[in-house]
Amino acid sequence: MTHEIRQNATGSAVGYLLIGVLGGLGLDLCAKGLLSSYSLEQFVFLRSLIGLSIFILIGRQFGGIRSLVTAKWRWHLLRTLLATGAMFGFFYGLSRMPLVDALTLGFTAPLMVTALSVPLLGEHVGWRRWIAVTVGFIGVLIILRPGGGDVSFASIAVLFAAFCYACMAITARKLSTTESSYALSVYVIAGPMIVSLSLLGEGSWQVPDLDGWLLFLGAGACSVIAWIGIIGGYRRASPAMLAPFEYTALIGGAIAGYLIWDEIPDRWVVFGATVIIASGLFVVYREIGGVISRKWFSSLPRQQDRQPRQE
Repeated sequence: MTHEIRQNATGSAVGYLLIGVLGGLGLDLCAKGLLSSYSLEQFVFLRSLIGLSIFILIGRQFGGIRSLVTAKWRWHLLRTLLATGAMFGFFYGLSRMPLVDALTLGFTAPLMVTALSVPLLGEHVGWRRWIAVTVGFIGVLIILRPGGGDVSFASIAVLFAAFCYACMAITARKLSTTESSYALSVYVIAGPMIVSLSLLGEGSWQVPDLDGWLLFLGAGACSVIAWIGIIGGYRRASPAMLAPFEYTALIGGAIAGYLIWDEIPDRWVVFGATVIIASGLFVVYREIGGVISRKWFSSLPRQQDRQPRQE
């Protein structure tokens, strides 16, 4: 029964995370389209304002305002600062590089999650999964090809955003036993909204047209889906277990980049992505496949049960 409960919880966590990844990819696509015409401050502000408004409208389904009451405001303040760094860093880089390149650099975050979950959460990561994570990191290096060009400030910004995101995933897991998903989501949207509002000036604001409003609304809605999915996943299972599933956005990003912006990944990107996905699937096999195998073998009749009873 313990294995069944664990398997069901893992499946639920994976489902939540995949929904969050889909929402995050939708947010990235909206952001890529908006940041070519609107400032970063305006994008972060309107995206956060719309997302927060949606959260308020659906708040009753998550416990309402009462679920925002917390005694761990220092942790939420830390998460707010991390969310601000992640949001500004990633979208700054996204506005200055191809979608696939930004997503690829962002995929250092799952590797950071796995590494940080050991010292910060005391999670156990076996040597086989460490090898898989290392291979996944090699896949990232294959895509980036260090030494092939100068490292831009945009790349550094995305890497900084990946670190902030990894820390947020760790803190979501740490606070999952005492804080509601609603609180973990709302505070990290309100913080960047306040920061971006303070940065808005005359030259950083323009009234959106109809297409712009639609994209801003889409970005806000996708951000809500992303937060609910990601937090719902990480509060149900180990970050080291879930991190590889975030690589699925790489496939969607590559397809969207090709269809919308004519970005064609070269053979190194394809090869590196294959290595990353393969390493992620191996981690999943070690976590889920082992549970299923133990359950199957435990259901087999033991040798003494197969022997005829001696009268």
